[in-house]
Amino acid sequence: MNVLILGSGGREHALAWKIAQSPLLTSLFIAPGNAGTGQCGTNIPLNIDDFQAVKTIVLSNNIELVVVGPEVPLVAGIHDFFLLDKDLKNIPVIGPTKKGAMLEGSKDFAKEFMIKYNIPTAAYKSFSKETLNEGMEFLKTLQPPYVLKADGLAAGKGVVILSDINEAKQELSEMLSGKFGNAGSTVVIEEFLSGIECSVFVLTDGENYLILPEAKDYKRIGEGDTGLNTGGMGAVSPVNFANKPFMEKVESKIIKPTISGLKKESINYKGFIFLGLIKVNDEPFVIEYNARMGDPETEVVMPRIKNDFLEVLIACGNSELKSQQIVTDNRTVCTVMMVAGGYPGEYEKGKLISGFEQINDSIIFHAGTKQTDSGVLSNGGRVLAVSSYGTSVEEARSTSYKNIEKLEFEGRYWRKDIGLDLVKMK
Repeated sequence: MNVLILGSGGREHALAWKIAQSPLLTSLFIAPGNAGTGQCGTNIPLNIDDFQAVKTIVLSNNIELVVVGPEVPLVAGIHDFFLLDKDLKNIPVIGPTKKGAMLEGSKDFAKEFMIKYNIPTAAYKSFSKETLNEGMEFLKTLQPPYVLKADGLAAGKGVVILSDINEAKQELSEMLSGKFGNAGSTVVIEEFLSGIECSVFVLTDGENYLILPEAKDYKRIGEGDTGLNTGGMGAVSPVNFANKPFMEKVESKIIKPTISGLKKESINYKGFIFLGLIKVNDEPFVIEYNARMGDPETEVVMPRIKNDFLEVLIACGNSELKSQQIVTDNRTVCTVMMVAGGYPGEYEKGKLISGFEQINDSIIFHAGTKQTDSGVLSNGGRVLAVSSYGTSVEEARSTSYKNIEKLEFEGRYWRKDIGLDLVKMK
């Protein structure tokens, strides 16, 4: 089978790494890919938001399955484009249609969906520029801290949590005045839930579903979860507080009503559902939905899946997930993300990376890199993800940190405390 993965980050490298292991694979293409994905298959320089260009690549390479990595083409309707095209309509796409991707593309839509189908989530109200004053009044009714979310896609940076009401009012005004562009034309204000967070991943064919290994990611740039939000600084799987009773509640109270709700809404959903959860007094609540796998969570989830994952994806595309079950590696995986100096603010690209040949016992997933004649260069804010197995969180994180020290480029930075909170929790 010829497979095309759309995207260029660590998530896409992890998917490519896993799919490339399948005996069912004939050829793997990644568009546009990065220096790491180029080791798993053939990179194709392509703007994945140009659906006509995607069509040309699919037809010219006899692609039989498309896996969509990032959220933007899903929210823009790439799956719908395939379904409406006579040459593409029979090619399975792993990723929801435009309406299904609204679970991620609109916080307001997602909250309405959760309320409608009795899925536990924080109380909320939505406001626009026209109802700014009502938003200011609503803030006064809440206890701090205050949670403000841009309705649309904001590259993982559209959620702000503030303790001071005056700062919250200022932030609301700025968001509705265009701080996040069109993504902030509507702002969701919700009650703050106090607890510990984790991510649960579901693959569904619209009728049946599989639960993938859970993970915990670390969003802030600084140790102790301080500083600005990022796309993710590291992840760990499994998560010790996501025990069997908790996961049974997640399935009964969140996953089943989510899948059922999508069917009732006549939403064609074939692909991943990312559940951003918070555990409050042993009860799971949904913080957010994503319509794709997380990054860097994919870099810990894929190494823990023992199945031929291409076989699983083919079954999903053919609406035959009922025939599959996920086999999980019991070991822990810890991923530490190496980022460019200055990230998530201004940073420089084009830094030569060295040390790959010195790595032992870790998998290096490329996030923001490109291959050149002079070597591998940095090409993004998040540059490399170092993933390692261990019989415990301590062992997995120790191996990742030992190896990340060997990778060098100008201005590199990483958090030193990924997984440490889970070690202390034991």
